[in-house]
Amino acid sequence: MRDAYLVGAAQSDFGSFPDESYRSLFEQAYTATLSSVPHGIDPDDIDEAVIGTLGVGGRQIGLPGPAVTEHVGLSGIPCTRVENACAASGYAVRQAVQAVKSGMADVVLAGGVEVMTDLSGDATRWWLGVSGETEWERLSGTTFAGVYAQMASSHMKKYGTTTEHLSHVAVKNHRNGAKNPHAQLRFECSLEDAMNAPTVADPLTLYHCCPTTDGAACALIVSEDVVEEYTDDPIRVAGVGAGSDKVGLFQRDTYSGVPASQRAAEQAYEMAGVGPDDIDFAEVHDCFSIAELMAYEDLGFCEPGEAGPYVASGATDYGGDVVVNASGGLKSKGHPIGATGAGQVAEAFTQLSGRAGERQVEDARYGLTHNVGGSGGAAVVHIFETEEQP
Repeated sequence: MRDAYLVGAAQSDFGSFPDESYRSLFEQAYTATLSSVPHGIDPDDIDEAVIGTLGVGGRQIGLPGPAVTEHVGLSGIPCTRVENACAASGYAVRQAVQAVKSGMADVVLAGGVEVMTDLSGDATRWWLGVSGETEWERLSGTTFAGVYAQMASSHMKKYGTTTEHLSHVAVKNHRNGAKNPHAQLRFECSLEDAMNAPTVADPLTLYHCCPTTDGAACALIVSEDVVEEYTDDPIRVAGVGAGSDKVGLFQRDTYSGVPASQRAAEQAYEMAGVGPDDIDFAEVHDCFSIAELMAYEDLGFCEPGEAGPYVASGATDYGGDVVVNASGGLKSKGHPIGATGAGQVAEAFTQLSGRAGERQVEDARYGLTHNVGGSGGAAVVHIFETEEQP
């Protein structure tokens, strides 16, 4: 198969935008993505598009892909909607890579969009709940915060993880997000703030939970046959992995890890020919603080049970083993469900092309993105690689 490359990616601001529509947010991300391509790109070069969205609030569930691509002038090209809950646009990027590697297309636009903040709290909980097991979790009253609270409780009981460990994730990601001009919550918090905040679902406090968010993000994936038309500094899609699992938490053998993430990571590392120790930075799915701790273990950054002490040691901060969520992650940057995975890829592009400003990870060669759907019913991992620096 041919190699695939990432030649451009960008996102809209993430936050609450009552004056914007899902079309206008997508247009912002798309326009910024075109501008990010080093040599520029003619929209007529784009062969097809893959768009991730959940359709929160029932907004254009049928044909949202053609709706946004037509809006930006891409009417007529093949366009597919991907819905895999919070991993929708991570899977959209994967599908774009597949199209390029297979030879069916040379230039594919992958993106995602979501508008979530115009719903009531009750409606938001209902729409977030559709990404979990419906009959036995959502309809019995379990919220997503409740599902992740069960995972946190399990991890605490099994490994001795503490509220302080969970809070270190929030402190780090808020510190990083405060430097991201596109982040929703651009402020720092202290360890005491995070530990003593009101409880959302015991043991998770307000600072252990990400916000609901509006936003969009896009990425351009091209083949090895045309990459030189767009850049002199190619970013190769070195590894791609994906996995799935039982949708309901109660159906699984473990509450303290995400097997779908483990399967996705194993595939991505094998394809890339690298291991966890080679990764310089990672954007991981931290919808709740416990999700980031489990990601450290599922991705192999530390051994099972060691995630709490690992984050407390500074290993996932600048100067540590691997910088995790330099963007601020979902916790600070925001979590527009359908746009989250593509937003992670946009941060990887920003880092690997040296455009991250205050949050730049120095001498980064390998970047990893990790996008989870629901509580782990689906997961996708990408590894991106730049040329080795002389």
